[in-house]
Amino acid sequence: MVQFNKQLGEKRFRQSFGRHYEEFTVGDVYEHRPGRTVTETENTWFTLLTMNTHPLHFDAEYAKASEFKRCIIASPFTVALMVGMSVSDVSQKAIANLGWTDIKLTHPLFAGDTLYAESEVTDKRESKSRPGAGLVTVKTIGLNQHSKLIGSFSRTMLIPKIGHGFEEKVNY
Repeated sequence: MVQFNKQLGEKRFRQSFGRHYEEFTVGDVYEHRPGRTVTETENTWFTLLTMNTHPLHFDAEYAKASEFKRCIIASPFTVALMVGMSVSDVSQKAIANLGWTDIKLTHPLFAGDTLYAESEVTDKRESKSRPGAGLVTVKTIGLNQHSKLIGSFSRTMLIPKIGHGFEEKVNY
């Protein structure tokens, strides 16, 4: 995570996060911290909020009959956590998320597991339609506390170049 304190005046600083287009290098890997321990309550709330009624996510008796023998965390919640964990490193300054591809969920996450994520910059190019921005693509993976791969996805974002972001236009 790029974090720095921008000096606003004498003895006054403001914390800032994220990267501009120029600060990304293909091949760099960002380990997103802190990790996130997921609870049964959060999983139940997520299933209720999203109307995901699959009983494997909230019915312990039903889940006992599954190959997992217990409830699993809803996969969209796992992906959302991985995205959220990556924001301060890869998309804090983004103009827009342009898409997610190749979403793979390879191992379940369970209540009480701690999720860690990391992103590798796989591609970047200047925008053809916006001279003050570029496209950055990252592959993000999620690992549990045992370093078991939980899932992965690729995400492409429109990132401003230095001097062209929102924070340069507002008091942020």
